[in-house]
Amino acid sequence: MTADSHPRSGNAPGAPAAPAPPAGRSGDPERALRVLWRTDERASRKNKPELHVDRIVGTGIALADAHGLDALSMRRVATELGVGTMSLYTYVPGKDELLEAMLDAAYAETAGPERADGGWRAHLEDVARENLALYQRHPWVLRLVTGRPVLGPGELAKYDHEIRGLDGIGLTDVEMDAVLTLVLGHVQSVARVDLDARQSVTSSGESDAQWWDARAPLLETFFDSARYPVAARVGQAVGEAHGAAQSAAYAFEFGLHRILDGVETLLHSRR
Repeated sequence: MTADSHPRSGNAPGAPAAPAPPAGRSGDPERALRVLWRTDERASRKNKPELHVDRIVGTGIALADAHGLDALSMRRVATELGVGTMSLYTYVPGKDELLEAMLDAAYAETAGPERADGGWRAHLEDVARENLALYQRHPWVLRLVTGRPVLGPGELAKYDHEIRGLDGIGLTDVEMDAVLTLVLGHVQSVARVDLDARQSVTSSGESDAQWWDARAPLLETFFDSARYPVAARVGQAVGEAHGAAQSAAYAFEFGLHRILDGVETLLHSRR
């Protein structure tokens, strides 16, 4: 891998900017890469609990899944593992490196086998769904995604799996990367909308239907449909279709297929 090659995990141009990540993704590069590639793995000492990077990373992921990144700390991970906090630093230099390793491990989950048939379009649909499922399993990943790759084995396997399905279909190497970036950016955008919607329900204690039921009668006293006829018509149609102001599932399917339609049009124009 050269300095000019890179896996695409960041936002696509035009996609909403990622929220500022927590204190992480900024550790010492050499130490982070050594943890990612397990070059300094050490065996546990005799009569000590078995401890290794994979177990530490797995515990970090479990904590983040259950309680979010804000609850994650080296001390909390050590407590879950039943060891002293300082023991972790023998394997993982700090929280920054732990977050990098957790993100890389999560990315590795999407590097599945390719379809035997179905072509590039089916492949990209699979890629999109794999990534959406990843964000739904591990919502904290969205807080760590930036324009800079992790450069670990998990993300590199993910990128190779995703980009390989576009090889030889009529795109240049740069275009292949750009198409994948568009798809992943769309998925990230939808995943954030979905996460925000679910967090709103949790924090407010109201479902979308309850939220609208409480406000619709009040809105009718202010809203003049004759003044905003298109907004009134479209808003009513969307509300009836989705039971909410928006549907992440519909946006995912609609946007994905429009992106793929555009790629198909480009390929046809070159035949």
